[in-house]
Amino acid sequence: MRDRFAVLPQYLLPKKWMTALAGKLASARLGGATTSFIGWFVQKYRVNMEEAAEPDIARYDSFNAFFTRELRAGARPLAQADLVCPVDGAISQCGAIEHDQIFQAKGHHYSTTALVGGDAELAAQFNNGQFATIYLSPRDYHRIHMPLRGKLQKMIYVPGDLFSVNPLTARGVPGLFARNERVVCVFETRIGPVVMVLVGATIVGSMYTTWHGQVNPPRSSKVRSWDYQTQPIVLEQGDEMGRFLLGSTVVLLLPPGKTGFAADWAATKPVQLGETMGSFTA
Repeated sequence: MRDRFAVLPQYLLPKKWMTALAGKLASARLGGATTSFIGWFVQKYRVNMEEAAEPDIARYDSFNAFFTRELRAGARPLAQADLVCPVDGAISQCGAIEHDQIFQAKGHHYSTTALVGGDAELAAQFNNGQFATIYLSPRDYHRIHMPLRGKLQKMIYVPGDLFSVNPLTARGVPGLFARNERVVCVFETRIGPVVMVLVGATIVGSMYTTWHGQVNPPRSSKVRSWDYQTQPIVLEQGDEMGRFLLGSTVVLLLPPGKTGFAADWAATKPVQLGETMGSFTA
């Protein structure tokens, strides 16, 4: 109950207006003002610029350029594993999908159908499967990579709210990840269909995929879908598949009976891109 009261102001804030403004400011090239703000951000959130391909903050001409910075070569080696972690962040939750219900936080679940924008046929393929929800904090690297090799099948843009996605909001807002704006990416893999959902949030100016570019804005009031089944878009394990322009959350869906998470994967664990996430079952 306390968490629900704590997030009440978010229901009243003009979140879409704030997000549009943040997107414009983040893309603005303001010279010294941009560099000063990046410097403040690096100090406040203790961003490790030694890991960046370009460690000099003065070389970034906009906050977005800094926020979506590349890592230096070798900063995130890929583990020899069937499934590797797709992002830097912290595990919000992971485990079994109970029929079609995904655990969000104590007292809160949401359905796979709601998460993927109402596509019941797609969602049914993950009944009793596995899920992982990973939260990217402001200090984290914000590009998203492939946990395994996959051929792109479909992308779905789902309009929605823009609540924050931090742990407090996850505890206080029912159905948060199936409620916020999101981009659903569907891949065919050696274990069957795998879905990666990029979840938007307050001041997440846009979401981007490597095959499409910027997905939003423009924002739409209707679900939009792109079919790629006839296009040879294949991403290898570890390849970049997308990025957030300002941070958010990734939800990964895995089919039933095919995978198991690593023994140390549990809620609140900090994770890094490329570490062992799990393995295929016999």
